[in-house]
Amino acid sequence: MTDVLSLQDVTVVRGGKKLLDSASLTVKEGERWVVMGPNGAGKTTLLQMAAARLHPTSGTAEILGETMGRVDVFELRPRVGLASSSLTGHIPDDEKVLDAVVTAAYGVTGRWREEYERFDERRAFMLLEKWGVGTLFHRRFGQLSEGEKKRVQIARALMTDPELLLLDEPGGGLDLGGREDLVARLNHLARNPDSPAMVVVTHHVEEVPPGFTHAALMADGKVVHAGEIDSVLTDEKLSEVFDMPLQIREVEGRRFASAR
Repeated sequence: MTDVLSLQDVTVVRGGKKLLDSASLTVKEGERWVVMGPNGAGKTTLLQMAAARLHPTSGTAEILGETMGRVDVFELRPRVGLASSSLTGHIPDDEKVLDAVVTAAYGVTGRWREEYERFDERRAFMLLEKWGVGTLFHRRFGQLSEGEKKRVQIARALMTDPELLLLDEPGGGLDLGGREDLVARLNHLARNPDSPAMVVVTHHVEEVPPGFTHAALMADGKVVHAGEIDSVLTDEKLSEVFDMPLQIREVEGRRFASAR
């Protein structure tokens, strides 16, 4: 299988602090990855790198066969779908929900004078329907709940039919019902062979859909464990990364973590 993402010994330094420290991760076509680790581990920075929003201070970042520093990122970014809390702040509060999705076709936030085909608007509406927020297409983005905004962002991330899909804490701020519905939808997406390679950042084992294939654990800016999900999400490795004794139990393909 072809690599869609290859980060090799990537370091990111900002303000004299290492946000990533010689981190390496390779994602291939068809793989579905979850990235976990404590706060400050570098998960969001790694995802921003994978989305071509951040250049490495050192190391090599290859995204969809293109090397950061040698490619026009504005041509590369539409090939990568991204949903993150940082993007939420760039979508105007008065933007219609349908426009918040359809503008991804041009890689912009905030509809201005650009023209869109009816096909684009139909696709945007279809994606909103698929993620359970189709009835909100006429609402303003700023009027949505946090959970609704998360779903709209995932629809937006899929708008360009990306080759790589990156979701940063898609379950953050959701209530129990919203989380379970999201996990079910992500599981369905993950099991579709036509879906893009996926990387999802989460803090909670309970949010990992059963259809995911690989996992990476991060700490102190490093990827300390990475591989097939059953070999990574273990009592021993999670306890090491989160610095407390943890145990994992599995129920019908879902994993749950608790302190020992």
